Amino acid sequence: MLKEGIKVVDENRQGEALAPPSAIKSSSERKVYIESYGCQMNFADSEVVASILSQDGFGTTKELAEADLVLLNTCSIRDKAEQTIRKRLSNFNTIKKNKPEMIIGVLGCMAERLKSQLIDQEKLVDLVVGPDAYRDLPNLVNEVDNGQKAVNVILSKEETYGDIVPKRTNENGVTAFVSITRGCDNMCTFCVVPFTRGRERSRDPESVYNEAKQLFESGYREVTLLGQNVDSYLWYGGGLKKEFKNLSEEEKAKSVNFAQLLEKVAQISPLLRVRFSTSHPQDLTDDVLHVIAKYHHVCSYIHLPVQSGSSRILKLMNRGYTKEWYKERIDAINRIIPGCAISTDIIVGFCTETEDDHQETLEMMRYVKYGLGYMFKYSERPNTVAQRKFKDDVPEDTKQRRLEEIIRLHRENAAFRNSEMVGKTFEVLIEGVSKKSDQELFGRTPQNAVAVFPKENHKIGTYVNVLIEDCTTGTLLGKVVN
Repeated sequence: MLKEGIKVVDENRQGEALAPPSAIKSSSERKVYIESYGCQMNFADSEVVASILSQDGFGTTKELAEADLVLLNTCSIRDKAEQTIRKRLSNFNTIKKNKPEMIIGVLGCMAERLKSQLIDQEKLVDLVVGPDAYRDLPNLVNEVDNGQKAVNVILSKEETYGDIVPKRTNENGVTAFVSITRGCDNMCTFCVVPFTRGRERSRDPESVYNEAKQLFESGYREVTLLGQNVDSYLWYGGGLKKEFKNLSEEEKAKSVNFAQLLEKVAQISPLLRVRFSTSHPQDLTDDVLHVIAKYHHVCSYIHLPVQSGSSRILKLMNRGYTKEWYKERIDAINRIIPGCAISTDIIVGFCTETEDDHQETLEMMRYVKYGLGYMFKYSERPNTVAQRKFKDDVPEDTKQRRLEEIIRLHRENAAFRNSEMVGKTFEVLIEGVSKKSDQELFGRTPQNAVAVFPKENHKIGTYVNVLIEDCTTGTLLGKVVN
């Protein structure tokens, strides 16, 4: 139900005690529609938001026409993402003309960065909520109900939402995200995340373990541990992350690092697959690799963004490692976990990137032969170190040509990696029905490759052994065998 006399506080003003107008539906009659953009963290956050609103009586809907509250969980990592969201908001406002009581809100990274512009200048939204303020959503909705615009983008040094059970929106009931950290301390010069999500803090390992265990007991068969940098996870009973060397002896004694957390979750059951994302090359330890090698259900797959193959560019990016260090981590993965799949992120055309730098990135791609990659042209983001200190001086046509070369090589590498799997048998967790045929199912191997095979009598959420008979660049094709 809507609450009377709520005091709403944001960083701009003190709110007032307000009584809801009688014409507004009670929360128990209202529905929220959420769209998520960007990284997996945003999708996980949307499930936290759905849970918070459900406690206030809001139901969820996948039909926009049914929604009383429409929320976009946004990404600010590239300008293209922001323009996509603006177009979507314009579409929502067209609908709102015929449904003026509908509330439109923006969550997440773009919300924090563009709060005033979205509300006051462009007048696209009614409320703006930053990544650390989701608990305040019922209050903010109440404020909008009373005719005001509502904003809360205050960043927290403590918030992890560790006590909130997310409302799972993935209908397959098989795979789920579990956040283990929030924020980031790395300060890569191209990245807005430290400014939009705040300082890094780790979640209590017991809450992570309990959430994963509850998911398994509810029938889920895969969890993905999420963080901007999972490898720097460190719990010692505090909030903001400290370096291990700076902990007291008492804090060190009760501390839990990522390798220990990963093993703890793996011990829930051999029937629960465990994945994680995203790793950072400067923090990925052999201890983590040995945990993956020890447990067959900790998937042999690591997303290890390289961003560039040039040490000079990596230094400008403030990535904290050289190309030699990155290659050593690749060698360690291959040595400790033979057959482990590796994916990456690559930024093309970063400030001052030369043709030699570009060739070094192509050389790195040939060295690793990534099976999956996310490749983008550099997009200058406001308020980042790169925007303040460097010049975005690589011509657009040069960026485009280099991107096309990188995509072309990646396709060759991906085809090679998939061809390596032909003739082999892999354990596949069935996730759903194939998009191309209702007579086929799909699932993923431990290496995160998608496999499609005849449906027969197999059930979603079960494990099957699939003999890979053929492949495309992005998909394995096979049949179930004993």
